[in-house]
Amino acid sequence: MTPPQLAKAVAEPRAIYQPSVAASYELVQGNCFEWMEHRQPNSIHAIVTDPPYGLKEYTAKEKHKLRRGLGGVWRIPPAIGGCVRQPLPRFTILSNDEKRQLTEFFRQWGARAFRVLVPGGHVFIATNPLLSQLVYMALIESGFEKRGEIIRLVQTLRGGDRPKNAHDEFKDVTVMPRSCWEPWGLFRKPCEGRVQDNLRKWKTGGLRRVSSEQPFYDVIRSSPTRPLERDIAPHPSLKPQGFMRHILRAALPLREGVVLDPFMGGGSTIAAACAVGYISIGIESDPDFFDIARSAIPKLAALVPNGEPKDRSSRPLVNAGSVEPSLFS
Repeated sequence: MTPPQLAKAVAEPRAIYQPSVAASYELVQGNCFEWMEHRQPNSIHAIVTDPPYGLKEYTAKEKHKLRRGLGGVWRIPPAIGGCVRQPLPRFTILSNDEKRQLTEFFRQWGARAFRVLVPGGHVFIATNPLLSQLVYMALIESGFEKRGEIIRLVQTLRGGDRPKNAHDEFKDVTVMPRSCWEPWGLFRKPCEGRVQDNLRKWKTGGLRRVSSEQPFYDVIRSSPTRPLERDIAPHPSLKPQGFMRHILRAALPLREGVVLDPFMGGGSTIAAACAVGYISIGIESDPDFFDIARSAIPKLAALVPNGEPKDRSSRPLVNAGSVEPSLFS
C-alpha cells in the first residue's frame, strides 16, 4: 500500500497564507505525504501533531458515521445528567492487519518527517497507551532518537467499564483501567555534533525552558478541552489551548524557526503557535476539518486559558490549564 493510499488524499494541496497578530501561518489542504515529499529538506524546525493514530477512525466511511451520530469505530458515550459527551474511537477493535498498516503508515510518514526536519528538530506526537509502541518503533526505524515521553495528565472516558452485557454478573471487574493520562512521544532528528553546535547552526537540539529557574517537565496537568473551544472548533480530537501552548513553546528552544502540524484537524496546534508567536504550517486532508480550522485558528489563538495557579515554582507537575502571559514573553 502506497503512502497516498494510506493517507487517503482528497484533493490537490491548496495553500492559504494568513497573518495573525502574534505570528504568521500557512494552511494547506491536501496530503501531508505529498507535501513533505516536495518540501525543501532541512526546512522545518519542529513537528507538533495529533495524528489519526488508528487510521481507521478517519476513513471516509467512519467519518460519515461519526457525523451522523451512528458510531462505528467511534463510541458515542451516553449523555450523563443531560450533558452530551464527546465520541471516542475504539482502538481495541483494530485487527492485526490494520495494526500492520498503522506501523507502515508511520514508518513511511517518519521517513518524510525526518527529511524535512533540520538536524536537532523535535517531533511531539500524540498517541495512546494501546498503540504508542507501534508509532514509536516506526519513528525510531525512520532514524529518530526517542528523547522521552510527555505525559498529559487528563481524565478521559476511556476504560473503567465492566464487561459488556454482563455488568451485573461481574460487578467487581473492570475490563481495562480507567485512563487518566495521554502519552505524547518526543523524538529528535540527530544533531550535527554537540547540542551547542547544533543550536548555533540550526537553532535546534534542545527544548525551551519554562523559565531560567524551571525546565520543561515531561508530566503536565491538563484539563479536558473546554466547551468554548469545542464550540469554536468542533473537531472530535481537539486538544486544549492551555496544553498545546505549553508544548508549542518548548518546541523552538531559541524562538526561531517553523513549526509544522501535518495532521492539523481543528487547528489547535496552529492556534497555539500563533499565541506563543511562532511561525507555523498546518496541513489537513479533510475539507470539512480544513474549513473548521481556517475559521477557528484566530479565535482559538485569541483565547486566554484559565485555571493555572500563580505559583508553579514548587510544583513538580506543570499545570497546563492556563499559562500567565509572562510565560510566553
